[in-house]
Amino acid sequence: MKISSLSALAGVLATPVIGCDLCAIYSATQARGEIGKGFYAGVAEQFSHFGTVQVDGRKVPNEVGQYLDSSISQLFAGYNFNDRFGVQLNLPVIYRSFKRPEGFEIDRGTESGFGDVSLIGNFLIYRMLRENLTFSWSALGGIKFPTGSTDRIREEFNEVEVPGAPESGIHGHDLTLGTGAFDGVVGTGIFTRWKRLFLTAGAQYAIRTKGDFDYQFANDLTWSGGPGVYLVLGHQHTLALQAVVSGEHKDTDTFQGASADDTGVEAVYLGPQLSFTWSNKLSAQAGADFPITIHNTSLQTVPDYRVRAGLNWHF
Repeated sequence: MKISSLSALAGVLATPVIGCDLCAIYSATQARGEIGKGFYAGVAEQFSHFGTVQVDGRKVPNEVGQYLDSSISQLFAGYNFNDRFGVQLNLPVIYRSFKRPEGFEIDRGTESGFGDVSLIGNFLIYRMLRENLTFSWSALGGIKFPTGSTDRIREEFNEVEVPGAPESGIHGHDLTLGTGAFDGVVGTGIFTRWKRLFLTAGAQYAIRTKGDFDYQFANDLTWSGGPGVYLVLGHQHTLALQAVVSGEHKDTDTFQGASADDTGVEAVYLGPQLSFTWSNKLSAQAGADFPITIHNTSLQTVPDYRVRAGLNWHF
C-alpha cells in the first residue's frame, strides 16, 4: 500500500511518538530513492589510494614509491514506477593518477574519462512497516555497456620484465576506463530496524564477458553491511551512524586465453559511515573503508584506504 504523505502515515499509528519515528524512517527511505513513485538523481564518489605493494598477500618494500590514486564519480538518475519497481542509469566519471616503475625509469601519468554506463532495475520483494520494527528486502539486475575507453589494455601486449629492475604493481587493466564488454549485474539487499537500531546487508555479483583485445575481467562479488544507530530521528531529518564491513572476491582475469596472474583479490574492509536525510527529498552519506585483510595474487599495489560520499535528491 502506498502512503502518500507523512501526515497520513502518522495518522494511522496508535502511539504518536513511535509514529513520528516510523514516519522519519519512511521519509528517509524515500529520500534515498528506494521507495515512492517519481524521479531521483544524484552523485556518488569513491576515492581510493593504492600505495602498498604485496606479493601473494604479503607486504613487500615499495622501493620507488609507486602508487595509484583512483577517483570514480558516479552520476545517476532513476525513476520509480511505483513503490516496488524502478530503473536507474549510472554514468561513471573516472580520474586516475599514478607513479610506477617502467624498467629502470619512472612513469608518471593520469587517465580520465567516462567509464562503462550501466542500466539497473530495482525490485522491492518484501516490506514490513511496524511501530518498533521495519524490514525490507530488494533485488536488482541489469547490464553494463562497453562505453569506457579500453586503450590502456593495449599495455598488456607490451609488458616486459627487465632483470634487476623494480616490478610494477600497476598495469593496463588497473588504469583502463572500461572493460570493452557487455556485462551483467545482479544483487540483493536487506534493511531491518528495531526502534533506533538498524542493520543493512547487500551483495552484488558482476558477470563478465570477453571484451576488447581478447581480455576478460573475472566475475566479481562485492558485499557490504553492518549495524547502525539513528542518532537523530525527527520529523524533518535523520542522522545515522553505522559500522560498515565490506569486501570483494575476484578471481584472476583472462588474457588471450591465459590467466593474468596479477589480477585476483580477496579483501575485507571496515569503517564508519554517517547518513543524513532531510524531509523525503535529500539523502547524503559519507564514509571511509580501511583494509582488515587483503589477499592478492602475484604482485599488486593494493588499497591503503577508501573514502566514499554520496548525495541523492528525490523529486
